[in-house]
Amino acid sequence: MLGPYYRPQLTSVLSITHRVTGVFLSLIGAPLLLWWLVALGSGPAGYQAMLDCLSGVWGGVLAVVGSFSLCFHFFNGIRHLVWDTGHMLDIDAAYRSGWAVLGASVLVTLALLSVLL
Repeated sequence: MLGPYYRPQLTSVLSITHRVTGVFLSLIGAPLLLWWLVALGSGPAGYQAMLDCLSGVWGGVLAVVGSFSLCFHFFNGIRHLVWDTGHMLDIDAAYRSGWAVLGASVLVTLALLSVLL
């Protein structure tokens, strides 16, 4: 429990999530992308070996977490770029854009997963 004085706010939760997704993408997503490219270039046997390693529950979890991380980090990065121009900095606009980032992230993640899985 965080105590009676602090309640997590959407802006702080999204800020932390942005950092977590960035770390995930750099430490896990980038090596997986590199593995995929090497497997793709090594021919059908190497590609099939990679697919066999990533099949099952853990492959599905990686697909879901990776897709959401990529979408969220992308949309929230655009949100930060808009903020860098000095726009949408008031509380109402920050919350509206935060909910828009979450909604777009979920929708695009579902669209990606419908193609991937």
